[in-house]
Amino acid sequence: MEERELDVAAILAGLDDPVPEGHRSGMIALVGRPNTGKSTLLNHLVGAKIAIVTPVPGTTRNAIRGVHTRDDAQLVFLDTPGLAKPRTLLTRRLNELVRDTWAGVDLLCFVTDAAAGIGQGDAYLARELASTSTPVVAVANKVDLVRPKERMLPELVRLEELGASLGGFADIVPVSAMTGDNVDRLEEVLVAHLPEGPRLFAAGQVSDQPERQLAAEIVREKLISVVSDEVPHSIAVTVDEVAADPEREDLLRVDAVIHVERESQKPIVIGRGGAHLKAAATAAREELEVLFGAKVYLSTHVRVAKEWQRDPKQLGRLGY
Repeated sequence: MEERELDVAAILAGLDDPVPEGHRSGMIALVGRPNTGKSTLLNHLVGAKIAIVTPVPGTTRNAIRGVHTRDDAQLVFLDTPGLAKPRTLLTRRLNELVRDTWAGVDLLCFVTDAAAGIGQGDAYLARELASTSTPVVAVANKVDLVRPKERMLPELVRLEELGASLGGFADIVPVSAMTGDNVDRLEEVLVAHLPEGPRLFAAGQVSDQPERQLAAEIVREKLISVVSDEVPHSIAVTVDEVAADPEREDLLRVDAVIHVERESQKPIVIGRGGAHLKAAATAAREELEVLFGAKVYLSTHVRVAKEWQRDPKQLGRLGY
């Protein structure tokens, strides 16, 4: 089978197209503690699903790049894992990834959960951000869940006070990434803080994720939705290739390997009579067919990678 490759010519096409005077562009990192809605916000800003979304904190494990192109600006977003206490080698590596990302962007978008309230985790992250000279736009997300509504103003005041440690936020914008409320306003604010410059990506490109990574993440998302609470963080998914079937031009073959940390977790992931694995694979296949615009044959295998979150060699093999 021939593995599908990125169409480099198509990606580069349009980069040299003229842009209007005053065109703005830049890299924007979405940062925040786990489960503040960064991935949901990224998908809404880009206008396409490029990051998986689950209720489980710490779902994001990669710096995912999403692109939103307008006539007057191009915003390149980096969705980063939530900064968390380094309980495992995986968490430490993800924290390093987050901090490395901050160093190479034009703007930081600090996403908080207004419904849960501005807390110690946000204060810790604000102290971390204080070490950077990059402008920070604060986002009070999940305003649709704030009850009663009178709580919103005190949360915004707390967020403003938190920004004092940074010398003040460049802006504070309340939004709901889930409903889209005020996200258009956030977009305008972000554009206003970007430097003038040409496009960094072709106008039609929304992400630079390889198809293999995207397929692996979709499979992981669907598995998280069907397994019990104690297993999601122990699941990693790898896809060796997304390849065209040699006998059918309209069929793509995706071979996914699901890695768990202990033998006892395999039956949980598979489910009674294979129910969990079948449900997740079916949902993943249906979504991949929409994303790839082709029929997909998805095969799945469950393997044990003992204590992979704490093993440097296993982490490397799994892409972390």
